[in-house]
Amino acid sequence: MSPRLTSREATALDAVDERLVVRHLLEFLAVPSVTGSAAESELQHMLAGHLENLGLDVDLWPMDLPALRSAPDFPGTEAPREEAWGLVGRLPRTGGGPTVVLQGHVDVVPPGDRGQWAGDPFVPRVTGDVVHGRGACDMKAGLAANLAALAAIRASGVRLHGQVAMHCVVGEEDGGLGAFGTLRRGHTGDACVITEPTGGTVITANAGALTFRIEVPGRAAHASTRDAGVSAIDAYLPVHRALTLLEAVRNSRSDPLMAEYPIPYALSVGTLRAGDWASSVPDRLVAEGRIGVRLGEDPAAARADLTACVAEACADDPWLREHPATVTFTGGQFASGRLPVGDPLSTLVRQAHADTTAGPRPRERGAPYGSDLRLYAEAGVPTLQFGPGDVRHAHSPRERVSVREVVDVTRTLVLTLLRATDDFSGVSGHT
Repeated sequence: MSPRLTSREATALDAVDERLVVRHLLEFLAVPSVTGSAAESELQHMLAGHLENLGLDVDLWPMDLPALRSAPDFPGTEAPREEAWGLVGRLPRTGGGPTVVLQGHVDVVPPGDRGQWAGDPFVPRVTGDVVHGRGACDMKAGLAANLAALAAIRASGVRLHGQVAMHCVVGEEDGGLGAFGTLRRGHTGDACVITEPTGGTVITANAGALTFRIEVPGRAAHASTRDAGVSAIDAYLPVHRALTLLEAVRNSRSDPLMAEYPIPYALSVGTLRAGDWASSVPDRLVAEGRIGVRLGEDPAAARADLTACVAEACADDPWLREHPATVTFTGGQFASGRLPVGDPLSTLVRQAHADTTAGPRPRERGAPYGSDLRLYAEAGVPTLQFGPGDVRHAHSPRERVSVREVVDVTRTLVLTLLRATDDFSGVSGHT
């Protein structure tokens, strides 16, 4: 037993079942829970069954989508969706300690070109210590770790002095619908760990990201007399150059937590659509992309920067001056978010990982993408990310996760939960 572990902590850690971790991970990966699909709900109901089997108090409810979408602070969505289910499981409270939340999203992005995968993306493959499949690291490994941590605490018979809740959410990939609806239902806590893939680090801040659409007008003509028209593709080019310059300006300074990233607040155009006939000059181009939101920046300021950039590019172009491009913001709207500086949660998780692995504390950093962290932070819940997998493998046909890493995270979560609910000074809001 490590000299840093109490006998009670060692008992709980000994109850971590590696086979259960793998079994749950493979089970979850076999459900093709693409954002907005019916399989999101299928996985929510599967998880509800597991939580009930552990003896947790379970709240599984159909979300009122029209009501959520009409809320002024709704975070946006991109995928069409007919239904959404919220799911929270809570260990019965045994004392007056704080409530600690383990959170994870069940949805995954589409697999893309299946020909680039080594096999069916929704038939998980195991090669040695590595599990492959869509969602392996983003973030069904995190879900499996959360569930296994709760199972270990239940199996060990260790009693917590506070409460632990597991929040399983949908729609994280396209804005955060699930987390938004869960918090609005009143499920909150004194601290939250989101088990997104963090590559052996602890992430205490997320940049934001806003989805935008730019529509550029042209003038249609027959391709043989293209000089009689104005190509919307050509008209877009000065706008694109202006966006490149804007990205450089917005990244001229960054928070120390983001210093390791060459472009912490990326501005990227992801889709371009123009024209409807090869022999016609295109009269309209639609560019869609995302602009990064700096840590602590009001999203309205990022929107204003992009809108002004496009307006200035139009003012400098003879055609666009009279036929300006329009900018709208659609889809996911991720503000930035961070754990308050000096909050004890970071030290608590980092020390728990060091004690369970007999290694150094993982380093703290920020992430250049949006996540549900900012929604919990906005609700007053100190939140960080710590989970298995490397985000560089996410959203790609190379998606994978190490079983050893999932187990290490599970053990870290067990120790974090014991210490957070016992030592009230280790969680914000309790002294």
